Amino acid sequence: MSAQLLDGTAIGRAMREDLRPQAAALAARGRRPGLGVLLVGDDPASAVYVRSKTQACEELGLHHETTLLPATATTAEVLAVVERYNAQGEIHGVLVQTPLPAQVDSERVLRSVDPAKDVDGFHPENVGLLVQKRPRFVACTPAGIMELLRRENVPVSGARAVVIGRSDIVGKPMALLLMHADATVTVCHSRTRDIAAVTREADILVAAMGRAGFVTAGHVKPGAVVVDVGMNRVQGDEARRLLDPSRLPDLEKKGTALVGDVHFPEVREVASAITPVPGGVGPLTIAMLMKNTVRAARPS
Repeated sequence: MSAQLLDGTAIGRAMREDLRPQAAALAARGRRPGLGVLLVGDDPASAVYVRSKTQACEELGLHHETTLLPATATTAEVLAVVERYNAQGEIHGVLVQTPLPAQVDSERVLRSVDPAKDVDGFHPENVGLLVQKRPRFVACTPAGIMELLRRENVPVSGARAVVIGRSDIVGKPMALLLMHADATVTVCHSRTRDIAAVTREADILVAAMGRAGFVTAGHVKPGAVVVDVGMNRVQGDEARRLLDPSRLPDLEKKGTALVGDVHFPEVREVASAITPVPGGVGPLTIAMLMKNTVRAARPS
């Protein structure tokens, strides 16, 4: 039997609806939540992500500003925008769209965001608070995944969870959140020996390594819940191998398709529940960004 599809689009929509009255109440008290976005360069994927985030602001009635800088921008020019957003009273959350161009000191830029406006949850102060189980702002993708598990009634306490990937953006905070929810957590990465033997022990498997179709049926314990964080653009024979047959007509029309880090057609026959790509984790990430922005606007 095929796995239950965990519909991130529907859950993300429900999360945003929950936020609507909160945002309206703050606006009525003169604190309309505001998000300041900085986009450097003309990367098409980054531009799409920014449009999705600002559209979500529009739907919720949030104030938003977007600053566009050329791909040749210097670290100093990027820092100047962040400092302006930090000082603006109508901006409660600051989002620097990554990746930044190679000549920009990304670490310095992310450190420069006011921790009280760091709605992406990347500032060292906010990461430290998460480690101590005193979170203020948590990275949006792992926080969204925890909300998905909660709303889908997936048991986390006592479960064996495996996270593939150790990035600062997803892997590490994901492991911490699962651990804080009383799961027993293992983090796998490129140096993990016999990774399939480890992942087959997982009741909850989170794939976030950025390799198209890496997780196959042989990596998954029967009945596991599989969360696919990957977003990989594929084409040709690779796409045909990784895509669900229902998506092949769209592939022939467009020439490329988005797939996750999980070989969806294989794994859905083994797992009890699985997130699709697209329509799984992505909408949850945006919903959590909105939630963090609304939270940042609340009087301290």
